[in-house]
Amino acid sequence: MYEHDVIVVGAGGAGLRAAVAANEAGADVAMVTKLHPVRSHTGAAEGGINAALREGDDWELHAYDTMKGSDYLGDAPAVETLAQDAPEETITLEHWGLPFSREDDGRVSQRPFGGLSFPRTTYAGAETGHHLLHTMYEQVVKRGIQVYDEWYVMNLATSDEPDPNDRTCHGVVGYDVQSGQIEGFKANDGVILATGGPGQAFDHTTNAVSCTGDGHAMAYRAGVPVEDMEFIQFHPTTLPSTGVLLSEGVRGEGGILYNNEGERFMFEHGYANNDGELASRDVVARAELTEVSEGRGVEDEYVHLDMRHLGEERIIDRLENILHLAEDFEGADGLVEPMPVKPGQHYAMGGIETDENGETCVSGLYAAGECACVSVHGANRLGGNALPELIVFGKRAGYHAAGGDLGDAEIETGYTDAVEEEDDTEFPVQPGSAGLEPIGDDVAADGSGQVADAEGVLERAVETESERVDRLMNKDDGVQHAEIRSKLQKAMTDYVNVFRTEEGIKQALEIIRECREEYRDVYVADPSKTFNTDLQMTYETRNLIDVAETIALGALVRNEFRGAHWRQENQTRDDENWLKHTLVSWNAGKPSIWYRPVILEGESKEYEPKVRSY
Repeated sequence: MYEHDVIVVGAGGAGLRAAVAANEAGADVAMVTKLHPVRSHTGAAEGGINAALREGDDWELHAYDTMKGSDYLGDAPAVETLAQDAPEETITLEHWGLPFSREDDGRVSQRPFGGLSFPRTTYAGAETGHHLLHTMYEQVVKRGIQVYDEWYVMNLATSDEPDPNDRTCHGVVGYDVQSGQIEGFKANDGVILATGGPGQAFDHTTNAVSCTGDGHAMAYRAGVPVEDMEFIQFHPTTLPSTGVLLSEGVRGEGGILYNNEGERFMFEHGYANNDGELASRDVVARAELTEVSEGRGVEDEYVHLDMRHLGEERIIDRLENILHLAEDFEGADGLVEPMPVKPGQHYAMGGIETDENGETCVSGLYAAGECACVSVHGANRLGGNALPELIVFGKRAGYHAAGGDLGDAEIETGYTDAVEEEDDTEFPVQPGSAGLEPIGDDVAADGSGQVADAEGVLERAVETESERVDRLMNKDDGVQHAEIRSKLQKAMTDYVNVFRTEEGIKQALEIIRECREEYRDVYVADPSKTFNTDLQMTYETRNLIDVAETIALGALVRNEFRGAHWRQENQTRDDENWLKHTLVSWNAGKPSIWYRPVILEGESKEYEPKVRSY
């Protein structure tokens, strides 16, 4: 058993910033991560960091843009915290050595991004996330923070009181990919989940193969609600053959979208008469798919992104990485021809419910980054707001977990008797594991009340995961995880994509139930103990099933059009009935859905919902 004050699970942007903050607060910190830190998916972030740094801009404008972009489903305390703290955190990164692009006068460069009223996106070429990862990993090494890399976290070690609000997280169970060893990691003060997004629930995604919603699923099964999972962002400029992202920075620098008739459709077809290509991402993604569906797509699949008019010098200086991606994956030379693009799953606005300090309803359990939902992005995230979320809320979670005082949180977490229950929607199948015979003791906390001390909770969790691995490894035949995962991804891409219908979402839920039933017969074909990716991906597929189901459940009950969530049956935003967050609780395998009102009251103003146009 390993023991530290604070355990950070994941080592991307949020995890690295959390670890540094906890260390600075005096805690003994360790990071447990299935990837080496600089291989984390944060490295794929190309665009930049939104921060109000220049004269003429201020945090209030940033907060307003973020709230408008969220389609008024962001919680004001979180939105304002992001906008207020982002400038200082961005300057800190510059002092740590992040090589931001600069103007001729030496100031860091900032450029326009979709949905912003001021060019406040600070960037480092088209590789901002890559540089951010390396800069912060240097700080981890400098401070001597322990990193257990290539350790896959299998589950949380959580006490088992009937009410999740009374539970405590005492650590995690890790699997050493190199040796096959299963060990407990005891956290004396707190566990911070920084595990990234669930993009692998879809088959056309910008997300790396490592983005499997592990943190979401572990927290969910431990009793923490997941919030606003229906809001999935589909980035408008991904490469058709692979899902690889072409940064919004291309459009920020002046890139233009054309249909097969050579029309600049964002303007000529009235999708965004003012901002055009720099409208919010959900607006641009729907516009592209509408062009394709109405016969104006290129090869009936995609549209063209053209940056030739920017000139070779500017492209090489600011967007060189985009040239390599388009050439390597599509054979398109962006200097002499337009590049093919179409929407692809990119980001999850929803996640593990937390307050603005990163804390969940389970004592000692925190989350930060894409796996968390503060909620700062609401129904739609603005480009350039993901990286500041990592550093702002990663820092806050690390500091608070280490015992730092951030004051009382304004955002409430956990189920209470005062919440609104969902009882009107008919589901085509029983969600969760209800009705299925349990396969051993396979939940983090089932509410049976078998409470033990911290060491006892951790030992029980290690024993449970060891038994699960033995069952999977000793089974000689059955279904392989890849078959189940492929079926799940196709269902989510077919039925829970940009355009959604009640019939399609119900079809997805039925297929997800089939995947859950098939998973009961899953086995691991690779018998080896070392570097057994078959075993790890079998675990990840289970997590994807749980996370995909919460996405589909939220999409089914929210019968309105808001942000990235579009419903054919009701193509209008319904502020009278839906200015509220959707939450799903596991409830020992019998998921329940409930709601909490959005917080629009800010520090000095109330954000009044308005028509969102660009």
